[in-house]
Amino acid sequence: EYEEKTGRAHRPLSPKQNVRKNLDFEPLSTTALILEDRPANLPAKPAEEAQKHRQQYEEMVVQAKKRELKEAQKRKKQLEERCKLEDSIGNAVLTWNNEILPNWETMCCSRKVRELWWQGIPPSVRGKVWSLAIGNELNITHELYDICLARAKEKWRSLSTGGAEVECEDAGFSAADREASLELIKLDISRTFPNLCIFQHGGPYHDTLHSILGAYTCYRPDVGYVQGMSFIAAVLILNLDTADAFIAFSNLLNKPCQMAFFRVDHGLMLTYFAAFEVFFEENLPRLFAHFKKNNLTPDIYLIDWIFTLYSKSLPLDLACRVWDVFCRDGEEFLFRTALGILKLFEDILTKMDFIHIAQFLTKLPEDLPSEEFFTSIAAIQMQSRNKKWAQVKRMLIFDNR
Repeated sequence: EYEEKTGRAHRPLSPKQNVRKNLDFEPLSTTALILEDRPANLPAKPAEEAQKHRQQYEEMVVQAKKRELKEAQKRKKQLEERCKLEDSIGNAVLTWNNEILPNWETMCCSRKVRELWWQGIPPSVRGKVWSLAIGNELNITHELYDICLARAKEKWRSLSTGGAEVECEDAGFSAADREASLELIKLDISRTFPNLCIFQHGGPYHDTLHSILGAYTCYRPDVGYVQGMSFIAAVLILNLDTADAFIAFSNLLNKPCQMAFFRVDHGLMLTYFAAFEVFFEENLPRLFAHFKKNNLTPDIYLIDWIFTLYSKSLPLDLACRVWDVFCRDGEEFLFRTALGILKLFEDILTKMDFIHIAQFLTKLPEDLPSEEFFTSIAAIQMQSRNKKWAQVKRMLIFDNR
């Protein structure tokens, strides 16, 4: 038709061109197909069929408009929730900076602050709050960090050049032990939050993480480096300056629970597991019985959670919220969080056998809903027969003696 109107000569089409021409006139959608009249060489559509197709088309348009409206409402709701969250975080930052932090000693234990704490500390003040909550009982200074780091670098140079052993306070530890520890640090750094890439070789925080872990092995040669430490140090690095991260890291690992696990104090670790099971049976008797039936002991899933303070097992933002309340409540919250996880997935876990439970708890779902997760934790009662966590633990320690 175009050629006839423009007066261009009509040339016979090759088979390939003919195929292309047919494709050009294919309907572009199902709606076009419904409304398209039949080709001239075919009988016309009956009136009833044409009417039916028209109705189908109109129904499709109505459904499409409904979907568009629903998606628009969803986007609007998400935008409102995001704005509300940003306003909430902004107000919380002002409260922390202007009211709480300047009066930390008098306000940190107040009910208002504890409630605000539970909702999550704003990222911009999180590092300050963690540092204050963890404290510095070891009286570590920035200068001490520099000294430990210098000693660590000297060790690295000595080991890399195959030189004589460096004489220092940890002379009781062989060069082979120190070299093994150094190699383990190198391996673990590359495996720390691999999805973020910032701790990989060449990443912005690779050397910082290496420095803190190396400095700690010089500061505490009796503990050395243990797998799992890299995740704890990494979370602190993301929220604190390097020297302050080292101070918080050293003091955090000096807490009774962390020291028991990182020094592999079997007796004390078993006490923690036994105390956990007391509250497990109290809060989730059905799941507790199922675990007992399948011979699933707490060490199978708790060790990894405690060693990394959930930073490896949970999404990073959720792990930081766990850290927030852990800094407030101490070791008890680590075990309360474990029970919260078990409660959240109780219905699923009761249908699994030993292997599937172990696999599930080793790799938790990545899309954990934050509020639902913390609601589950809040439902856990850390009191058994009028005894709180600390009392139950003390009682078990006394019984073991």
